[in-house]
Amino acid sequence: MSEHTIKATSRNVEGKGASRRLRRAASIPAIVYGGTAEPMPIQLDHEKIWIAQQSEWFYSSILSLDIDGKVESVLLRDMQRHPFKQIIMHLDFQRVNANETLRAKVPLHFLNEETSPAGKAAEVVVTHELNEVEVSCLPKDLPEFIEVDLGSLTVGDVIHLSQITLPAGVEIPELRLGKEHDVAVVAAKHGRVEAADTPAEGGEAAE
Repeated sequence: MSEHTIKATSRNVEGKGASRRLRRAASIPAIVYGGTAEPMPIQLDHEKIWIAQQSEWFYSSILSLDIDGKVESVLLRDMQRHPFKQIIMHLDFQRVNANETLRAKVPLHFLNEETSPAGKAAEVVVTHELNEVEVSCLPKDLPEFIEVDLGSLTVGDVIHLSQITLPAGVEIPELRLGKEHDVAVVAAKHGRVEAADTPAEGGEAAE
């Protein structure tokens, strides 16, 4: 069982009107789908979910969803938010089979950037081209995050997907599609852009 447990209650009434009533009562309508069971409409406490969704683990961990005392392993697959109010409108959870490989996006944690040669050098900009990566693994192997050590990063270095150290049992399926998918994750470049020597409009620059 996951160390992250979310309590929920089953619901029998669906539709826009029922969802509006739930939200007015500080609850969130949600759905659980996947696996061999039928999709199940549920509701969750908005305040508790609002607190949970501020943590990274809520998006990238296997969650133990306690529905009326029955616990299922799930992944959050979608969250709908109100366009300007601090309200979660709807959640989608997918059931997880312990014996089936899944795909999920996992955040990247960058370590030792400030103490690296590139981080300490003047006029050097370190850009994070990616902040998360999609991985493939069994549920038991799914990491909450993946660490990328930038301690040896120097000016001109580019770290690609294939250079990330992955936990055991985890792979990046995109890398199987070819070298063109081995995209940059981090790049360290000089921040100063040298002005190009360009002629004045209308011809050569006047002496």
